[in-house]
Amino acid sequence: MEVRYFKEYSNALGREMEFKVYGHRGKPMLFIPCQAGRFFDFENFHMDDVFRPWIDDGRVMVFSIDTIDNETWAAEDRSPRERIEGQERYFHYVVDEVVPRIHDIAGERNWHQEMIATFGCSLGGLHAANFFFRRPDLFDGVLALSGLYDARAYFGDYMDDLVYANSPCDFLSNMPGDHPYIGMYNERRIFIVVGQGAWEDIPKASTGWLGRVLYEKGVNASVNFWGEDVNHDWDWWYRQTAHYLPQLLGD
Repeated sequence: MEVRYFKEYSNALGREMEFKVYGHRGKPMLFIPCQAGRFFDFENFHMDDVFRPWIDDGRVMVFSIDTIDNETWAAEDRSPRERIEGQERYFHYVVDEVVPRIHDIAGERNWHQEMIATFGCSLGGLHAANFFFRRPDLFDGVLALSGLYDARAYFGDYMDDLVYANSPCDFLSNMPGDHPYIGMYNERRIFIVVGQGAWEDIPKASTGWLGRVLYEKGVNASVNFWGEDVNHDWDWWYRQTAHYLPQLLGD
């Protein structure tokens, strides 16, 4: 497996940001780590072993990025507005800076430009869904495992324009049925998955809410609830990833 490391300055965040690329060619996939995770978590938590057959076969290239969750979603010592402004800067870091770099790096290897799929677990699942649902013009698939798709678990009753914009259950609920994004979603591959075991109660409720919203909007998404023995942990995320990745890639 070819692995490359990058460290580049982000204008959106005003700092150096790091990421790794796994694979020599294939479908570009953006991996966002769990809460406050780092760019090397894809390999440190052995998700690279799950992806290895598809990476080695040239079917997928994974771009694993850093988070700034300790300054945003998890920064309970900061004001809600400061936290969500940081999250919005992170969103623009990804869509305005990371996405073009993925196109450059993957395009050089694939000899053509290809849309990007997003993937994440837990809070990484929120990021993956948030990027996808806000910008289906940039992303053509999402695999989100055990995610929270509304901001209430982190922001409570606080709501402003930026919290709303980063809370998929909220902004999708109010999306008009004739919005052009609805048609885009239905041309994409959407997999939202959660267990019903330990530590999955809040993600399960949030997944249920998102599933109902997508159904009401006529969005053809695969929303799946695994069994009561399926916990909020890596062992189950490995199994879920191995199950849904071929479908996300169109195998």
